[in-house]
Amino acid sequence: MSMTLPKELYKTRWGEAFVGDSLELLPKLPPESIDLVFTSPPFALQREKEYGNEKQEDYVEWLLGFAEHIKRVLKPTGSFVLDLGGAYVSGRPVRSLHNFRVLLRLCDEYGFSLAEEFFWHNPAKLPSPIEWVNRRKIRAKDSVNTIWWLSKTDFPKADVRRIPTPYSERMKQLIADSERFYHPKKRPSGHDISSRFSSDNGGAIPPNLLQIPNTESNSQYLRYCAAVKVKSHPARFPEKLPAFFIQFLTEPGDTVLDIFAGSNTTGAAAEHMGRHWIAFEKDRNYLLASIFRFIEEVPPDELIELWHHIQSSEYPFEIVRRQQEMVFMETSTQ
Repeated sequence: MSMTLPKELYKTRWGEAFVGDSLELLPKLPPESIDLVFTSPPFALQREKEYGNEKQEDYVEWLLGFAEHIKRVLKPTGSFVLDLGGAYVSGRPVRSLHNFRVLLRLCDEYGFSLAEEFFWHNPAKLPSPIEWVNRRKIRAKDSVNTIWWLSKTDFPKADVRRIPTPYSERMKQLIADSERFYHPKKRPSGHDISSRFSSDNGGAIPPNLLQIPNTESNSQYLRYCAAVKVKSHPARFPEKLPAFFIQFLTEPGDTVLDIFAGSNTTGAAAEHMGRHWIAFEKDRNYLLASIFRFIEEVPPDELIELWHHIQSSEYPFEIVRRQQEMVFMETSTQ
């Protein structure tokens, strides 16, 4: 792909990671060059977080500033998947409508179509906000993010057969012996289900409720961050989340872009699935530490030495796999 982007911070076989503001980097991508934009921007929370987030009153306008750029770089068959967490209005036990305002304006003003809404249920999410849930106990725990799957056309690339969910034990019985276990009859709705369950499709059609716990505690990324005493990104999502949409909406060799990469979970998921990836992240330290997602096991003493070498180098790095080993190569800026 021909790009006029600045020199990458690091690259792998499948991807490239760039430090910078996405509003400045997106215009440097060729038009209609991206198959999937999957991203999770900083949420519109009441308190400012260390990784940077906009104030609630400014959030919608800030986020919509990326819309035209995203639409320009997407292929006609491409998709834009946006993970947005909910929030409460400051000082009040009522929900902010910012995520719905973002959706409506993306469709009404920027011409995106809502292909489907998804909901990410994180059963491990801590109760919040403390005031309404823990102290006064007048609201339930918020454990669901809205995920908008948007597209430029009515028929973006998608294949639900690539993301089957495991069959239940009952369904396995029906497939194995439908004559014995299944007796078709009309449902109360009047819908007539008369077909037999005779074919095994490798799994069931998944629902649009994604139950994925965010319980990462001992991953290589976290262990390596702790070993070299560098702070890990505090707002990570599980790799299974972008992996679901990458598998669903792209094919091997396609290109995935994350404009708020953080610790580059999206890039790692794309790498593991044979998709090209591009990561944009403003914070150099977070992006530099994300390199831990792409290296093999390294002894602690070698890891510390390697990290010091990476930090002190003025050159970007290329991670190259040679005979099952991960090798860091300094690449010239010339």
